[in-house]
Amino acid sequence: MSFNTSSRQLSKTDEAPEDVPSQEVTPLDAPAPRDTVQTSEAETPEVSAPEAKAPETEAPEAKTPEAEAAEAKAPEAPETETPEATTDPEPKAPEAKDPEPETPEAEASQTETSQTEASETETPETESPEAEAPDADAPEGEVEAPEQAAAAPDPAVSDADTPTAPRPRRWRRVWGGWREKYPVAARVLAWTTTAVALAVVVVALLMPTQADKVRLAAFVRLPVEAIFGAALLIVLPRKPRIAVAAFAGLGLGALTVVNFLDIGFNEYLGRGFNVVLDWSLFSDAQGYLQDTFGKGGALGIAALAVTLVIAVLALTTLSVIRLGNLAARHTETATRTTLVLAIAWVTCAALGVQYAAGIPIASEHTMQALQFKAEQVQRTLQDEAEFAKIAKKDNFANTPPDQLLTGLRGKDMMITFIESYGRSAIEDPVMAPGVDATLTAENKKLTDAGFAAKSGWLTSATYGGSSWLGHSTFMSGLWISNQQRYRTVTAGERLTLPGAFKKTGAWDTVGVMPGVQKAWPEQNFYGIDKLYDSHKLGYKGPKFSWSTMPDQYALTAFERLVHSKKHDKPLMSTIILTSSHQPWAPIPELVPQDQVGDGSIYNAIEKAGKKPADIITDSTKSKQEYGKSIQYSVSSLINYLVKYGNKNTVLIFLGDHQPIARVSGNHASRDVPVSIVAKDPKVLDKIAAWNWADGLQPKQDTPVWKMNAFRDRFLTAYGSTPAP
Repeated sequence: MSFNTSSRQLSKTDEAPEDVPSQEVTPLDAPAPRDTVQTSEAETPEVSAPEAKAPETEAPEAKTPEAEAAEAKAPEAPETETPEATTDPEPKAPEAKDPEPETPEAEASQTETSQTEASETETPETESPEAEAPDADAPEGEVEAPEQAAAAPDPAVSDADTPTAPRPRRWRRVWGGWREKYPVAARVLAWTTTAVALAVVVVALLMPTQADKVRLAAFVRLPVEAIFGAALLIVLPRKPRIAVAAFAGLGLGALTVVNFLDIGFNEYLGRGFNVVLDWSLFSDAQGYLQDTFGKGGALGIAALAVTLVIAVLALTTLSVIRLGNLAARHTETATRTTLVLAIAWVTCAALGVQYAAGIPIASEHTMQALQFKAEQVQRTLQDEAEFAKIAKKDNFANTPPDQLLTGLRGKDMMITFIESYGRSAIEDPVMAPGVDATLTAENKKLTDAGFAAKSGWLTSATYGGSSWLGHSTFMSGLWISNQQRYRTVTAGERLTLPGAFKKTGAWDTVGVMPGVQKAWPEQNFYGIDKLYDSHKLGYKGPKFSWSTMPDQYALTAFERLVHSKKHDKPLMSTIILTSSHQPWAPIPELVPQDQVGDGSIYNAIEKAGKKPADIITDSTKSKQEYGKSIQYSVSSLINYLVKYGNKNTVLIFLGDHQPIARVSGNHASRDVPVSIVAKDPKVLDKIAAWNWADGLQPKQDTPVWKMNAFRDRFLTAYGSTPAP
């Protein structure tokens, strides 16, 4: 700065030395802030660039008496005056302009930002040591770099004039501008978002685990978990509050996903989701979807399910965080509201107030659900050890071969399971007329061919699916109600019904299982010598949804490949019929026996049949088609028996479980029909004490046994001697 320019500006300090922080009293070695530099340069056009850079003009003798007088007055107004201007004896670096000056747009943006937003967006950069250190602290004689000069704040500028926060994030600027431009819409959006968050939390806390209980009254209740949660979030500081809210939201989302699984498992399997054992069932579900809807459809459904899980977790988490922040901003209102709701909950709980039977206003649904799941996990873990001990106890484990099944020697035995053949097929008003008519007609065929039958009820260990649990329960005499028990028993040496026949040495054992499409290690456990799975039956026709081939073809292949062959021993055959497997569309049709061939005849039948999408969401249509599938399976079996059976043939056929709740009903039993058919009257005489009904249709008052009781009763009835 030249001497002339300094003299002109010093003359102004006589007019207002205390009110105006002029450039003359600022130390020449302390650069001004960015906005101050811009203002000074804009308002002082007389100062040229060469004059500003001349270090030789900043000599001590340039001071005037007026400047010294102004410096003497500086302590009287510290908030506006600058420190005493001193001149270093060493030359100073030229003043440098900030290489990145603030733009007018940035200054306007900072002005529009509220103090709350500015405080929330502060970063540690504004508190860095470099920004706080004055230039006066630099060692004497050190030449400052332009960057250091630009970073040093000017003590002559007040805190109010110096921006302390960086520019807010883009989304905050956009939202703030939109909110100011459209205040009504912003207010409506905020209230709507809050209402949605509240609804999400309430629905998640009160969601039932069974589809038939999902109704409005279930969600118009006071969840005690929400009251406790609100009280906790109100008193927590900001960071702990957000952390607790996020954790609670994720937990609530996970519980919601489990609730959805409970609804699905109750609908399809008649029980809730077991968080320990049921994860392995998802691979089976994926296979079922692929067989029903194709590979593309199955992948689409799986992708949709994953997306929904992520969406539920995100939605519940964000909802709890939003409600927690809202309660913190309105602490007084939130506290009063929480107190009122707590009093209302205690009152309703004490008086037992209910909307309807079983729907109390004071809800503890989530706490009860968590307690049930915790107890379920504990029971599951304890059951493994207990069941392993039970499985080792076998009343016929040590029975000598010559003392097993002496009453059936010389008989060709067939144990046949009909998929999903349950009690509802015989008693439900929609399905029963057709099924009962078929049973009556097929029983007449048997009678005309010289056969007789007796029928009863067995309570299956499974429901709606997991057929292997029903098969293993019937064959082993143990209650196999979950996958863990199934793995335990099939890994052991329990005597099964086919295994008992094999142990005698008087029978060859075979298995015909069109539903088995991959390696099946359980073959050895069941005692089956030779297995005919879906790949060994020679079928060249189309799949019927999940079922790999029609029942009529499977039985025809059994006759061609096994039964018609010459044998040194009678056969003990285990056959699984699958045409009545869900989703019951399309359904095969009976064709003339001599036209079955390799199954190619079924191509036209499959194309003309219904598609799963036609019935899968309609309960009535599902019932109708399910009934038709049972009729087809029973007719296929009885037609085979009448055509190929003889005086030594003994048939045991039964259902493995009831169909899903959408077909059997929400509160249907787990009972399935079981029948024993034979030409030899001595075979049925041995079970006369069972009090089973004559014919293929059990009566309502026919005795009901648990399915695992059949093995020991059957072995005992036909001459086996217990030997634990």
